[in-house]
Amino acid sequence: MTKFNTVEMIRIWATLTGLFLVGLYFVVLWLGIAPSPMIAMLATAIGGFEIFFFGQDQWLKRRGKHG
Repeated sequence: MTKFNTVEMIRIWATLTGLFLVGLYFVVLWLGIAPSPMIAMLATAIGGFEIFFFGQDQWLKRRGKHG
């Protein structure tokens, strides 16, 4: 089994939470209920968090190769 460090675990939980919120948003739309704007804002914030960490990982990997 793979051991994840703390930052990787945060990213995994953030991803799962974001996917849950996006799924919840579309289920609420499918049921014909007006979705709360908070669901969309939370999913967007989590997405931004993940995009930031992805960019940071790429930058750190590239920086390591070029000195």
